[in-house]
Amino acid sequence: MTEFIIKIFVKNSADKNDADVRRSIGSLAGFIGIICNLILCSAKIIAGIFAASISIVADGLNNLSDMGSSIVTMLGFKLSSKPADKDHPYGHGRMEYMSAFIVSVLILIVGFELLINSAKALFTGDPPQVFGTFSVIVLSVSVAVKLFLFFFNKKAGKMIASDALAATAQDSINDAITTLAILISVIAARILTVGFNLDAVMAILVSFYIIWSGISSAKDTISNLLGKAPDKALIVEIEDTVMSFSGFLGIHDLIVHDYGPGRIFASLHIEVPQNVDIVECHEKIDLCEKVVFERTGVELVIHMDPIDTDNNTVAETKQSITDIIRSIDDRLTLHDFRMTPVSGERTNLIFDVVLPLDFKGSVDDLRAVIEQKAKEINTTFALVITFDRDFTGQY
Repeated sequence: MTEFIIKIFVKNSADKNDADVRRSIGSLAGFIGIICNLILCSAKIIAGIFAASISIVADGLNNLSDMGSSIVTMLGFKLSSKPADKDHPYGHGRMEYMSAFIVSVLILIVGFELLINSAKALFTGDPPQVFGTFSVIVLSVSVAVKLFLFFFNKKAGKMIASDALAATAQDSINDAITTLAILISVIAARILTVGFNLDAVMAILVSFYIIWSGISSAKDTISNLLGKAPDKALIVEIEDTVMSFSGFLGIHDLIVHDYGPGRIFASLHIEVPQNVDIVECHEKIDLCEKVVFERTGVELVIHMDPIDTDNNTVAETKQSITDIIRSIDDRLTLHDFRMTPVSGERTNLIFDVVLPLDFKGSVDDLRAVIEQKAKEINTTFALVITFDRDFTGQY
């Protein structure tokens, strides 16, 4: 159903990576949300007034906030699709993350408002409501519409990898659950006689669920804005693509910068033999960057690190140092290893050690332990260590 609707209203909808197609799908989802929520809001408020039901009126106001969320989502897609300019050379893609965060805030506001009003109705002893057939029909139709919006936004969100539509989909399923709970309480109130305000109790339970979902959605969106670790599948794809080129011996210092959907930049270092033809290697790096972009959409910049591959002494010493750091913590890795003897009295070992992000120890203490163990192998070893951090979140 979702793909059929998108195919009708969005030109070239099969090209999900195209910025215009992406914006059109997001705008279509927002427009459908505005129309559906406007109709539901009007119907629920009318039904709630006739039934004097705080939960139905609150549910209607929730749909009003959903309509506002859809407007925010549409604006977010429009603004995020703006091209790069002098003040924002990486584009405006993070506006989509901002719109998703605003939707999360609106969800929280609705949840707290519903909680406050429901608690007042329960503790002030408001009499139980009498619900008519119209209320049952409106709530039943509302559940069906919200389920449609959930599946539509979820599918569309996956098609274009949109956090904003994912947040809207979550809001829609929350609304469906909310309305279903209210519908159950309405039917129960028509059949059973209870000594308390069942309508208010159900509204309180629903408000807690809405608040929880709003916090979860906001947490995910804030993570994107702060710069969360890149997707593991993306890291593997980049590494596998780069290492598929002959002559590239290793990868390190991979850093991914996310400026919004479709605006991901990355940089990494590759190790190559020091006697490689520099012109040939440069051409291979250029080709590698293009292949990575074609496969992942990531703008990659590669730095070349020449290493000595023909000296057995260097290779053996590197392996010894690698064994030392792995014996301390098997998550530690080594790269950019160089060995420079000085007058037969001192042998400089220059290398980088990558620390996992959760490394809590003292860097100075770690350096001292590595130096001590290296001296046990050869007393002339003088270590020059640079400590790096892993920015992929894989270690």
